Amino acid sequence: MKNKRDNDLSDRRGAAAAAKAALLESFRAAKEAAEPTRLARQEERKAAAEARDARRAERERVKREAQERIEAEAAERQAAADAAARAEAEERQKTEMGRISRVIEDEAARKAARDLRYANRKARKK
Repeated sequence: MKNKRDNDLSDRRGAAAAAKAALLESFRAAKEAAEPTRLARQEERKAAAEARDARRAERERVKREAQERIEAEAAERQAAADAAARAEAEERQKTEMGRISRVIEDEAARKAARDLRYANRKARKK
């Protein structure tokens, strides 16, 4: 009886090993059978990744061009504002210089009139 049990155990162990080997063999066969489709899927994924990278690069290029255009427009507006500010400052300076020159001329005219009155007064006293 004891001997039968060992055979039974060894039969079970053998059957388990055979099942494991059959399972491994079927896995290998399925893997080899799926190899072309795996490669095809891998190529599709690679192509999709390349297309995704190309779309991303295009979006970044468009975004960069838009940013550069916005920066150029801002620079143009800033240059126009700077030119307007310079023109306004020059106009103010010109106006200020004109006012100063008129004040100096008026002061010189008053001094000349005062000197003339003084000279007339001196002339009358003589």
